[in-house]
Amino acid sequence: MGSTAISRPARRETIVLLELSRWLAEHYIRAFSVVEYITFRAVLASATAMVIGLFSGPWVIRKLTELKIGQAVRSYGPQSHLEKTGTPTMGGVLILIGIGVSTLLWADWTNRFVWVVLLVTFGFGWIGWADDYRKVVYRDPEGMSARKKFFWQALIGLVAAVYLSFAVSAPANAELWPLFKQWVLSGFTMPLPTRADLIVPFFKSVSYPLGVFGFVILTWLVIVGSSNAVNLTDGLDGLAIMPTVMVGSALGIFAYVVGRVDYSKYLLFPYIPGASELMVVCAAIAGAGLAFLWFNAYPAQVFMGDVGALALGGALGTIAVVVRQEIVLFIMGGVFVVETISVMVQVLWFKYTKKRYGEGRRIFRMAPLHHHFEVTGWKETQVVVRFWIITMMLVLVGLASLKLR
Repeated sequence: MGSTAISRPARRETIVLLELSRWLAEHYIRAFSVVEYITFRAVLASATAMVIGLFSGPWVIRKLTELKIGQAVRSYGPQSHLEKTGTPTMGGVLILIGIGVSTLLWADWTNRFVWVVLLVTFGFGWIGWADDYRKVVYRDPEGMSARKKFFWQALIGLVAAVYLSFAVSAPANAELWPLFKQWVLSGFTMPLPTRADLIVPFFKSVSYPLGVFGFVILTWLVIVGSSNAVNLTDGLDGLAIMPTVMVGSALGIFAYVVGRVDYSKYLLFPYIPGASELMVVCAAIAGAGLAFLWFNAYPAQVFMGDVGALALGGALGTIAVVVRQEIVLFIMGGVFVVETISVMVQVLWFKYTKKRYGEGRRIFRMAPLHHHFEVTGWKETQVVVRFWIITMMLVLVGLASLKLR
């Protein structure tokens, strides 16, 4: 079928559903052997996450409404958004449930990359939940203090970055610890294998060795930066979730390619053993995201909240690091990048002009960028759909790097 199957030696340790399907295939119905293939399990993971989201969505929204977990809208935002006050938030919980359940059902439990992605996703989700809780319980639109939020993001991102620097480099779990000891014994100077290099897309053999410290710094920036970028983009109904679905789906394709010896060799990508299993996680993200969009489309019945935005951004960043496509993530997530840059530029320019002229000046009429277009006269749905179209084009550019090398 042209797909990667999980190796037989690990069968007694792999997921229950996979073991059950093997037993049924051997003793009763051979057609159950199709569950061995990652592509098939990815389809099932996406469908499972979508079904969970669509069927549990009304109940979750009803419970959030009963608990009066409504959005507190910032007073300095667009005035048209004041009517959204009270709309249930923390709907990202719905996404996380779909991702978690479907991944545990259809992914390989022994895969180290699956677990690190899940831990980062739910770790950042926990930070978002704490932030949202302050917003809805204490009616504080600002939520958790920026310093505290950044501390926890930085800590989780650092732990993941250190682990991935060796997990990506080691071909198997058993070789991870010996590789770490070799690095320590070398006086922290041992270079990482070429599979851990930073890949420049659209060039056949252009990559840059990072070393352990370089890998950790870059990975930390990608994970924490992606998390905050998605969070900043989540300001309009449906704006953040659809680009997340598209970028996540594309990363699933990259995961499948770099996790196969034949495809990675043919397309000149480093072979990362075990990375293909992340295709199941990416499919779960896509399914859960589409189900959430059903309720988040304009006019939104529920908002994602930081619990969803921070988690999804962290997941995308972590997956991109594993499949060695940090720059491609920057391209495909161009909307997230521009939204983040617009905020940074606005704040820096305002502070600079206030210090120099005594009065702060703005480059954009409002930041993030989607609010700027709203204030200039675009309708909310126009901004959202146009940003979707831009993301779709950027994702196609990113996917083109698979062959155009």
